[in-house]
Amino acid sequence: MFDDTYTPDEIAKMFKISKHTVYELIKRGELHAFKIGNKMRINSEEVERFKNSSRDNAGASQPSLGSTTIRLTGSHDFIVEQLTKFISKESSLQIHPTYIGSLDGLMMIYRGQADVAAIHLLDPNTKEYNLPFIKQLFVHEKISVIRLVSREQGFIVARGNPKNITSFGDLTRKDVTFINRQKGSGTRFLLDVFLSKHEIAPKTVSGYVNEEWNHLATASHISRGSADVGFGIRSAAEHLGLDFIAVTEEKFDLVFRWTQENEEELKRLYEIICSDQFKSSISKIPGYNIKELGQLIYKKL
Repeated sequence: MFDDTYTPDEIAKMFKISKHTVYELIKRGELHAFKIGNKMRINSEEVERFKNSSRDNAGASQPSLGSTTIRLTGSHDFIVEQLTKFISKESSLQIHPTYIGSLDGLMMIYRGQADVAAIHLLDPNTKEYNLPFIKQLFVHEKISVIRLVSREQGFIVARGNPKNITSFGDLTRKDVTFINRQKGSGTRFLLDVFLSKHEIAPKTVSGYVNEEWNHLATASHISRGSADVGFGIRSAAEHLGLDFIAVTEEKFDLVFRWTQENEEELKRLYEIICSDQFKSSISKIPGYNIKELGQLIYKKL
């Protein structure tokens, strides 16, 4: 399920078209892309779909983004990726994802710029995930919070853990280089909560200022030796054959903002999330607990 992804430049070379044309295809909804930070990516499955569609239709345009498209934003996660792929195969719905981190994603649906936000934000005061932030932001809006999964967060290290990294205190060692996540991501927020709890100043962590935009990119630094440790999810570590030291299990939720325009689409999305077929499709992905999948955690309707 962890398909390769391509940049617009690579797509342009593949199809012998200009990069401008690639962006036009994305804009019109004929080629489905997602963002990781400010970088556009297209997965290999979508490339094959587009290739077959172009062949079948001999260049005819596909419908542009319409009312059946759900704008999903927030945190990047492998389960969210699987959800978008599952829906593209099994449903007439379309999901247009933009992965920009939990905090920025929540602000996008607050501003009405997205329909769904994927978030995992720990409130350091209440030790509760997501709801304290949601209750502060959304006063008049129609909101539902759906539990997607619980997932393991911890230290991603090289196979065999050669630097013997077992605690947050080890991040301050002179022989350890860290790779961080970007500001606004739930993982960065969680890391900072733990550093504060252990009274560790960020400036004492070598590599704290070095940022990546998703878990797999973070793990890749460990895999190629440009960092000794990152803070991330188990599934990213296992995907690249790295070791993982579990620290905590966090709650990963989807926030639905309901409008007259998206009501039917969000109802259908919720049905798909709760379906046995989708549950089966994610049941073997490591590092996740799906026993609360689809539970309604909070609503304000």
